[in-house]
Amino acid sequence: MSRKVAIFAFNGEEMCFVHALMNALDMKDKGYDVKLIIEGSATRLVKEAEGEKKPFTALYVKAKDAGLIDCVCRACASKMESLESAKNQELPLCDEMFGHPSMARYMNDGYEIVVV
Repeated sequence: MSRKVAIFAFNGEEMCFVHALMNALDMKDKGYDVKLIIEGSATRLVKEAEGEKKPFTALYVKAKDAGLIDCVCRACASKMESLESAKNQELPLCDEMFGHPSMARYMNDGYEIVVV
């Protein structure tokens, strides 16, 4: 059985987000069952990655194309004005915990939680 890891990317600072993306891709390459959850101010970067060439865009597209983005926080994406971008990119939205993704749901499914 492979290790199961849920990476919650909260920090909207680009370098932190890049590290969340790199680790998700690295874990996938190493056979982990990994999910990336984009939360907090990091949801702003969903919009910035859409159509713009940012330093993190190539990694973001690679993670997205690999199916690693499990969900984007609906409440935070709304607050950060990136909800429409998430919808346009057909990213899953989570809102089961007061409008936010639930860490408990991932833990109940056997995932280790990593917060970036």
